[in-house]
Amino acid sequence: MPVHAELDRLDDGDLADISGQGGIYLSGDISINENGGPIQNTYFGSCSEAEKRCGARIAYRLKEDGGWMVLDDIRGKFSFEGLTLRVRAIDSGFGGDGTLFNRDVLEIGLPNIVRYDSVQFKLATSSTARPTDPGFQQTDIFSVEMQGDVVLEGNLLVFPTGNP
Repeated sequence: MPVHAELDRLDDGDLADISGQGGIYLSGDISINENGGPIQNTYFGSCSEAEKRCGARIAYRLKEDGGWMVLDDIRGKFSFEGLTLRVRAIDSGFGGDGTLFNRDVLEIGLPNIVRYDSVQFKLATSSTARPTDPGFQQTDIFSVEMQGDVVLEGNLLVFPTGNP
């Protein structure tokens, strides 16, 4: 027996009575030059003895006219299940600062378990964002190598900067 249904347009008044959840739920694996061998994705370097750079790089400035902090030579495999992304309104809390802020932020919900496999990276300071920029000088602070599982809890809030 065939069934038919009619679609009707909903106006703002009809939608005001409907509630739900919005956001994105992510699961996956990220691999960056995972094995460190000579046959790798050339975007992140070849990891050969002749190659000085091997892996991804994240550079960020703490001040507009300051130097750069970097996570450099990031490689390995990251697996996660249940990472969530949504927009959250901050209009209260934070010791009274939330009321003054009164804007939306990006909320990254951390999953219960993140798995690492052969993860390596360096924490460093740098004179430039990219190693190919003129005048590049870098000071490595320490290197990290990780194996196993890490339990993450809570939410990471990403606040916008500048005027709304």
